[in-house]
This record gives sequence, C-alpha cells and structure tokens, in this order.
Amino acid sequence: MPLLRINATPSDLALHDTSTGLRRRLRALAAAPGPVVIMVHGYKYAPASPDHCPHRKLFGEAEHSWPAALGFKGVHPAEGLAIAFGWYARGSLRSVHQRAAQLGTQLAHVIARLKTHAPQRPVHIIAHSMGSEAALSALAHLPTGAVDRMVLLTGASYANRASKLLETPAGRSARVLNVTSRENDLFDAAFERLVKPEHPGDHAIGRGIRAQNAVTLQLDCQQTITGLHQIGLPISPRSKRICHWSAYKRPGVMQLYARFLRDPEILRLAQLKAILPETPAPRWSRLLQMPGQIRIPQDFDLSHRTHQVGSGVRLPNATCLRSDKNEPAY
Repeated sequence: MPLLRINATPSDLALHDTSTGLRRRLRALAAAPGPVVIMVHGYKYAPASPDHCPHRKLFGEAEHSWPAALGFKGVHPAEGLAIAFGWYARGSLRSVHQRAAQLGTQLAHVIARLKTHAPQRPVHIIAHSMGSEAALSALAHLPTGAVDRMVLLTGASYANRASKLLETPAGRSARVLNVTSRENDLFDAAFERLVKPEHPGDHAIGRGIRAQNAVTLQLDCQQTITGLHQIGLPISPRSKRICHWSAYKRPGVMQLYARFLRDPEILRLAQLKAILPETPAPRWSRLLQMPGQIRIPQDFDLSHRTHQVGSGVRLPNATCLRSDKNEPAY
C-alpha cells in the first residue's frame, strides 16, 4: 500500500515506527504518479499509545481503514500516495484545539516539501474533528495552489476563522467540502461551550462556512441523499440521532470523498452546490421534540457533570460524549 506514516512532535516531524529519514522518504515518494491525500485524525488519538494510535485504527491496513476506503490498495501505481498524519491529541478540549491550530505549521511543512519535489502533483487533505483545525491552519503558511481539495468531516473549528483562512492565498485556491450532520449537534455545542472562539458569537463550521470555494454537505438530509444518489454516489440513510463518526462510518461516504478527491473534473464543487440545499438544517432539528427539549438515546451516558448551554439544554463534559465504544470521546 502506498502509505507514508508521519507523526508530528512538539519540535519535529518523524516517520512512524522507523528511523528512516523523513526528507529522504518524501523525496523518493513525491515523484510517483497520482494524487497525494493527507489524512488527519481528530481528538483523543496518540501515536505513541498502543490503545490510541491512529496508525493502528483509522489509518491501519484493514479493508475499512481510511487509506483503503479512499482507494489506496496497492493495486496500481497511479493510485497515488496516502500520508497518515499523526499527532498527540489527548488532554483538555481547549488545549488540544490550541495544539491543532499550531500543528498547521508542521502540516504545511510536509506539503511544501511535497510541492518542492513534485510541484505539479495535486495535494489534498481529509481531516476529522480537531484535525480540521490543523488542516485549515496549514493554509496560512502555504502559497497559492499548494492544496487542491480539502474534506472536513464534522470539523471542530469555528466558522469565522475558517472563512478567514480560506481568504489566504492557499485558501482561495483550495476547494473545500465541509461535511456535517445534525447527528453531530451535541458535539458542536460542547465544542462551542468548552473552546473559546476568537470572535465572540462565532459558531462551529457544522452550521456552514461562508466562502465561495466551500460547500457544506449535510449527510442526514434527504435532499442531500437524493441528490448524491442521482449522480451515482449513494450513501446510507441516517440511522442515529447522536454520532460524531458517521461522517466516515456511514456506508457510502468514503466513496463520495474518494470521488471528490480523485476525480475533480468529474465531481466539481459547482455540481455539488447545484444538488445540495443552500443552507444546512437548523441545529437540534433532529433532537428537539418540543422547544427546549432534547430526546437522548437510552444508551447515551449523561451521568457525568453537565454544562448549561442556552435555555433549558444541558450538555455533558466532552470526556463523556461517547456513543461508540470503539471511538475516542470526541
């Protein structure tokens, strides 16, 4: 499998589980054909921990892993290069978010190296949760055309900051698919409560990004599901009220992202805009039964200390926002 595993440390970048020099490996792999897709995980992962290592979980060698699902199966040289970008994402939500923003410099360094060795090769990014903050932050350190396409999966980033970063030279030339779902509303609200925004009153990108070169795709929307099916990209109907991982676990979605990243001439941003709603559904539209009421699944743990958010809505700490035992808490 054409897969390069990189870990970011506070002071450097290194290959995962090998002493081979990163620069040498990047130089050797950069000239190969096909796109480069950089995959960035989210909260609660840690490359040095056997129990939380993203290279064993999301970026592993199983058939359902991100690399395989995005078409990196080692069958054809033109598949391109997948880069699994690991980083220490454990700690308080606020501290990890700050770390993700700072990580943009290191992510940009990897992209700059790739472009130095193969300037014509397209470089894309797909990132989940806190990884979206790292992906967006990298744009501030790159020139025009450095990043071709970007997929943000239920991103833990603020909308005004995202719009500002998409106004940078690298941001303006990128094409961004902002994937959201009302299943993620509880996590978005917790993020807004626990991580102070740069601009007061700002909201998570789950409610959309204001940029001409970005489109917000709400997975649990019937118009979205119907439109994607009509262009040959069927995805599974919604099945949960609360889920932070449906953006990559829902059947059919990884094929959608693979098409978006691999076939830009076939799946254009304008085509997606034409079949999708202009704005996502309002927050809580899947949870609220009556004004001020939220129905919580029976298996959802609300036994921990909660935070008050808005009027009559209480949210658990981020550490207990877990409805899938096989995934990190956020």
